[in-house]
Amino acid sequence: MKKAMKWILVPLLTLCAGCGSIRQQVNDWNGHISGNTYTIDTFDNYGRLVLTTHGDRIDVSGNVVQEETYSADENSTGYVNTLSSVITLDIDGSQMLTCGDTCIFYEKGLVPDYDFQIDTIDSESDSITDAPIISALVNSVKNKFGKPVVVIIKSQTGVPIYAFSGKKVTWSIPADLPKFTKLMVDNKALYLHRANFQIIDLDLID
Repeated sequence: MKKAMKWILVPLLTLCAGCGSIRQQVNDWNGHISGNTYTIDTFDNYGRLVLTTHGDRIDVSGNVVQEETYSADENSTGYVNTLSSVITLDIDGSQMLTCGDTCIFYEKGLVPDYDFQIDTIDSESDSITDAPIISALVNSVKNKFGKPVVVIIKSQTGVPIYAFSGKKVTWSIPADLPKFTKLMVDNKALYLHRANFQIIDLDLID
């Protein structure tokens, strides 16, 4: 019976561990951000909120521009396509273009913690499992199945803006969106445009 339970639990745990990545792929297939309800908070370089936008159907796309190039060997001029810093937001049928601002896109269901403060992190090792070689393996397993963490988001000058808490957090860099980082927090999408972030184990804060 124990062996039977083991063979049942292993596939189930593997399936649950993959739920986050499946949810992330579905979010990508929807056109990065299209089809989901998001709040978009825009900040200046000092972390001050300057604009809040809500939308039920939001899509974000980069803008490709042509840049002139010159080849000294061939003594000729050509053009190459490159991704500009200007992004286009389609919001419920209307458009907004933005460049240079810090923008935080968080999916409906994610609630930022506005009242947070972390001055220092002070930790002590009290177990053999804290050794780097062992802890790296342990944390790798924990990351796959989830562990309590806090995502701290900062402005481009390092001013704390928001914190999001979750048990399953992953991150990736969208190839076709300039200056973007995508995080999945408990299967909800969080996009950061021109923002710094840290992912900290809750144990280090408590």
